[in-house]
Amino acid sequence: MGKALSYDSRVDRRWATRRAANARYEPYHPKWYRKRVPIFWWLENVAYVKFITRELTSLAVGYAAVLLLVQIWVMSSGQGAYERFLEAMATPPMVAFNAVMFLLVWFHTITWLNLAPQALVVRLAGRRVPSGAVLAGHYAALVVTSAAVVWYLLGAGW
Repeated sequence: MGKALSYDSRVDRRWATRRAANARYEPYHPKWYRKRVPIFWWLENVAYVKFITRELTSLAVGYAAVLLLVQIWVMSSGQGAYERFLEAMATPPMVAFNAVMFLLVWFHTITWLNLAPQALVVRLAGRRVPSGAVLAGHYAALVVTSAAVVWYLLGAGW
């Protein structure tokens, strides 16, 4: 069996063969047209600002998820570690930071729910459910789950 050729060597051989057949042959590589776009292009339109803001708030959602995982890990480390964690989280800078993160997560939630009717097409008896009904269902689920969490936290003596 012969030695397997790499992709590059096969391309080089093809190019060399074409070059031998036509001395003026050059592989054609068009230069792509790329319009220069300023880094803050999204500030030119309010809809773009909302979109980018919503995308950036996903970082706050990631922070909340990581914080929850850290809290679970600290709880598994024992009561003393958890108490130190709670003390660190109760400092004024952390309270302020977490308040900002909460507002960003809330904004992300509201904008995500407002997109639900465009992303989710529900059909019932062969007819499309109106967007308003889909949106109302999502907001109802938000209110019910939020109320359940508040009821649990208040009932648990938090």
